Amino acid sequence: MIFNIPKFIFVFILALVLSGVLVKLVMILARRLKILDYPNTDRKIHQKPIPLLGGLAIYGAFLLTVFILWQQKLLLDGRVDLSIIVWFLLAGLVLMINGYLDDKYSLAPKISIGGPILASLIVIVGGLKIAYITNPSGGVLYLDGLFNWDFIGLAITFLWLMGITYTTKLLDGIDGLTSSIGLIASLVIFGVSMSWDVAGSSTSLLSLALAGSILGFLIFNWHPAKIFLGEAGSTFIGFALGVLSIISGSKIATALLVMGLPVLDIFWVIIKRIKRGQVFWHSDQEHLHFRLLKSGFSQKQIVLFLSAVSLSFGIISIFFTTKIKISALLIVIILMIILSSWINYRLREQDEKTKI
Repeated sequence: MIFNIPKFIFVFILALVLSGVLVKLVMILARRLKILDYPNTDRKIHQKPIPLLGGLAIYGAFLLTVFILWQQKLLLDGRVDLSIIVWFLLAGLVLMINGYLDDKYSLAPKISIGGPILASLIVIVGGLKIAYITNPSGGVLYLDGLFNWDFIGLAITFLWLMGITYTTKLLDGIDGLTSSIGLIASLVIFGVSMSWDVAGSSTSLLSLALAGSILGFLIFNWHPAKIFLGEAGSTFIGFALGVLSIISGSKIATALLVMGLPVLDIFWVIIKRIKRGQVFWHSDQEHLHFRLLKSGFSQKQIVLFLSAVSLSFGIISIFFTTKIKISALLIVIILMIILSSWINYRLREQDEKTKI
């Protein structure tokens, strides 16, 4: 019986095992349906067709784990309504359908964005909202009180969910990167949840279920990858982190710290694309992980480095105050500037050597 096993260990291992089994099944399904990622463009760095649809395994393991927890009356803690979790899972299903269609038919970006938009609106209609932000000087600032505009919290919630969803989507460029960052972020949210409910809150269990589901997939996604996340997986990880960061007590700064470098990278790349007159979803190799790859790092080294940075700032978010978190966000910006400058220097050196 599960009551003879520590709850957290049980949840994590259950999600991990379910995910591992489902990944194997999804790999078979993707090959039979010929839903593969072919190395047919310059942006592709793998050498042979790789199965997509990995997100189905992550979502399936997460869904089954949540259902088992609910069935065993271990899921709810009185702080999170079951309805929010149901709306969350429904939104995840929308991302799965959208991701399947995109992986199968290569939907245009202006069409595939409909999935994340609909998913975000679903959880907002279900009651999810960033109601307040923590005041660094103490207390909280309630968003609905600003100018007496009730929709401010809803608008910020929508923008947050879309932003974090597209962060993990655009981050998915090399083996194991998005899943590694997602694993760390979910574990950090678990740690934050524990800090305000040591008995085990709904969000701590949901975060562990997500972490176990991602790790079960990461085993097969680690370089050289045997399966890719696909559109469904790359969007669901970010979306889930966005939702969990809200229901764990509006821990937006926490998620931003963990995802700091990827968020900044994507923001700067989008700005460059707009300046060149390109659409922001234009595919290229200007993201930080691609530039690190060009400068001589291996895929494993890049994933380990970026994961170490995310973990370091994640630990800060667990154990330190809001003021220190804000200072840490400034450090992330400085780190990004230094790292970008160093990469540019390395790439210039390589160009000069090539000319010689």
